[in-house]
Amino acid sequence: MAKNLLIVESPAKAATINKYLGADFQVLASYGHVRDLVPREGAVDPDAGFAMRYETIERNRKHVERIVKAARQATAVYLATDLDREGEAIAWHVAEILRERGVLDGRDLHRVVFSEITPRAIREAVEHPRRVSQTLVDAQQARRALDYLVGFNLSPLLWKKVQPGLSAGRVQSPALRLIVEREEEIERFVAREYWTIEADLAAPGEQDRVQPFSAKLVAHRGRKLEQFDLDRAPLAQGLRDRLHAAAGGRLTVSAVQKRERRRQPPPPFITSTLQQDAARKLRFSASRTMRLAQQLYEGVEINGGKQGLITYMRTDSVHLADDAIGDLRRLIAARYGEDALPDKPRHYVTKSRNAQEAHEAIRPTDAALDPERATAWLTSDQRKLYELIWQRAVACQMIHATIDTVTVEFAAAEDSTFRASGSTTRIPGFLQVYEEAAPQGQEEKETRLPPLATGQRVRLDEIRAEQHFTEPPPRYSEARLIKTLEEYGIGRPSTYASIISTLLDREYVILDNRRFKPTDTGRVVARFLSGHFEPYVDYEFTARLENELDAISRGELRWQPVLKEFWEPFIARVNEKQETVSRAEARQTRQLGTDPASGKPVSAKLGRYGPFVQLGGGDGDEEKPRFASLRSGQSIETITLDEALELFKLPRRLGVHPDGEEVVASIGRFGPYLRHGKQFVSLKEDDPHTIDLPRALELIARHHEERARREIKTFAGGIRVLHGRYGPYITDGKKNARVPKDTEPVTLDEETCLALLAAAPERGARRGRSGAAKSAATAGAAGKKKTAKKTARKKAVRKKTTGRKKGKKKAAKKTTAGGR
Repeated sequence: MAKNLLIVESPAKAATINKYLGADFQVLASYGHVRDLVPREGAVDPDAGFAMRYETIERNRKHVERIVKAARQATAVYLATDLDREGEAIAWHVAEILRERGVLDGRDLHRVVFSEITPRAIREAVEHPRRVSQTLVDAQQARRALDYLVGFNLSPLLWKKVQPGLSAGRVQSPALRLIVEREEEIERFVAREYWTIEADLAAPGEQDRVQPFSAKLVAHRGRKLEQFDLDRAPLAQGLRDRLHAAAGGRLTVSAVQKRERRRQPPPPFITSTLQQDAARKLRFSASRTMRLAQQLYEGVEINGGKQGLITYMRTDSVHLADDAIGDLRRLIAARYGEDALPDKPRHYVTKSRNAQEAHEAIRPTDAALDPERATAWLTSDQRKLYELIWQRAVACQMIHATIDTVTVEFAAAEDSTFRASGSTTRIPGFLQVYEEAAPQGQEEKETRLPPLATGQRVRLDEIRAEQHFTEPPPRYSEARLIKTLEEYGIGRPSTYASIISTLLDREYVILDNRRFKPTDTGRVVARFLSGHFEPYVDYEFTARLENELDAISRGELRWQPVLKEFWEPFIARVNEKQETVSRAEARQTRQLGTDPASGKPVSAKLGRYGPFVQLGGGDGDEEKPRFASLRSGQSIETITLDEALELFKLPRRLGVHPDGEEVVASIGRFGPYLRHGKQFVSLKEDDPHTIDLPRALELIARHHEERARREIKTFAGGIRVLHGRYGPYITDGKKNARVPKDTEPVTLDEETCLALLAAAPERGARRGRSGAAKSAATAGAAGKKKTAKKTARKKAVRKKTTGRKKGKKKAAKKTTAGGR
């Protein structure tokens, strides 16, 4: 039996490290978090100094027991969980479990950290252990408690006032607010017209070949031309005609200015910049990038052994170890020549005060393993990401790029000036390895101009007046949202992917052409929070709270006073809004106008099952109001009265089927459909507002054909033997029974089917899943009705339900809990 037990988080990492340490060590995985807050009321008790009650996560219980058993037989325990704050907390939780079980008596406990999974790094970490950092643990506990208190008190309020199954979080909500405010800014935007005037010129270029280029009018009558000086076609066309007539087919060079510009390489990747560059260059989502980076960090099989290819990928430090810099410089000298090296190594300083310089930037563990050599052992996506990391790490230690720029001005009539600019890269430097991806529309392009001298006359081919309109600000891409969150100080590098995933999973936003667009639900939630909980979704407040959590990690603040300062005004506001905000106010009903036919009011609002429009229901209206779901692409924010009235034309009677049954198109709880007698046909691509009878008959015939193919045998009383998704089965419409193995479905008779149905469990009994075992996503969707009733009854039950929703999701490390 090994004398030492070393505990990491993932089994992949355990398998790799186990080969490095030899027979004296046994390496086991915790599989992420081992404990979490109990999934019920009182998990965090503000009245008892924010005492936190933990329990072992059910899905990881067997791994915990294995660790405890191995620790009893070891002489020393090494906690080698990840080197970030969450990893520190996991190490503390493991230590607490071992301490409570009495396992640590007489055994040494060590905390070891490493930023790369290589034999050298692992051995060095084991040789230089430390203690678990209580300040880092306190900071992580404070973060977890805050997320619990916010999510488990604010989310139930949303269920009661807006819609069941919603969530709000300390970091998630400000991110949603950013997206919603950008959408509102786009909707308020009013385009302005403006014109530019450009000259198409030509002059002798290299080898006396004529080189065409263009110049833009930048001054008129001795004054700089502003964007909206030419805001109408007559102005622009008139000026264009005068300049063209006066030029006589030539313009004269009035000034030539040449400069040398140095472009410095960017620092090595941190988590956020890796996510941004991967999004722009590779079109990877943040979660996809982090999943691939985790694989590269934990190691891949190379020549029969597992090897970690990059350093730890959750970091906000741009620091590089001296030996890594030395490896990079040797590689650069050998591959690109000594001239590609700066005189001194480049040392980058992290701007964030809270970054830990003991951590490193993301870099390859072995610079000599270039992407070409690594291709044989990597998947296509792994190779793309590894290449990006390798290129940026190499480039950061290379010389700057030297770029020659030239600006040429041309004199024209009416004291006007045209200007042309060009640039050429004289010494590429780091650009021969890597170029940082710029946001869309801000890409830097190299433009060559022919050799020009003051007084030289160049040929004028045409002067063009071009019409333009200002454009609204773009919606957030994933890269831009991450950059903005980072600029505001909202969240941590490890949380950006989970923030985005939560917004998408909750259907608060959708991705439209790779940019975030808020849904009606997202807008209502964001406005509710901004209107009633403005301090807690304020960007500066969120950033300040992050700074306080970082101060806790540095030992500068105690965590309980920070939580108390947050909690007391927060819970007071929650209790107040419980009583003072009506459901109608929270859902932000939008009045569209009055139906001309009935005189009843028409409104748009968010309901239990999503956005809808309502006809009637005003003061004094005794008739039951009518409801209609919105069509795809419609929003309660922008729908007009006429568009809403069209929705009430459903159900539409399309005509009569050849069998004499009526055919109707409508929209129900589960989406658009056709009704043919007592049968229903889902509409997946067709619009119930526009579908005609011939198309409906085609879909109904297809539906009957599919049903016929499903049927194996039929008997009296509605008993059928069908082909199902998971194989053949028997049904009477109320219960389902499996066809026994080794039995051909076509050989079944009615008596056998009745016996099998009688012995089959009632529907839903097989699953046997309790509410406590449901994941957050399942509980939030499938259990909406039950949850909504509970929220209206009792706060304690509400918290208990929420705790159950969240309890299991936190089992995997890096998952955001408590509605963060």
